[in-house]
Amino acid sequence: QERLVESGGGSVQPGGSLTLSCAASGYSDSEYCMGWWRQAPGKGREGIAFIDNQRSSYTDSVKGRFTISRDNARNTLYLRMNYLQPEDTAMYYCAALRSDGGYCISNNKGDWNYWGRGTQVTVSS
Repeated sequence: QERLVESGGGSVQPGGSLTLSCAASGYSDSEYCMGWWRQAPGKGREGIAFIDNQRSSYTDSVKGRFTISRDNARNTLYLRMNYLQPEDTAMYYCAALRSDGGYCISNNKGDWNYWGRGTQVTVSS
């Protein structure tokens, strides 16, 4: 059974850093596009960073501050978050998209196949 489990969330002051991890089990995540999404209170879920076996991409609000990476041998996805700001406060989810070649072909959350339960990130002084 496919499963994604996030960890690494917490509370941090503005300007601080966190690294999120997502452990995948039940399948080989090298066959999937992997992504990080977040949902702030009262807002929709947005995709913020995606990675396949060739490239990564980011939404503008996190570009230059967040870095997505993956360790296929460990079936683990990471998100390094630097210079965190209060507007980054949200529940963060990892997700997997099954596609031919494992390419990131969609940022429509309805197309994504597997989701973790999320880890909370709170940025405040």
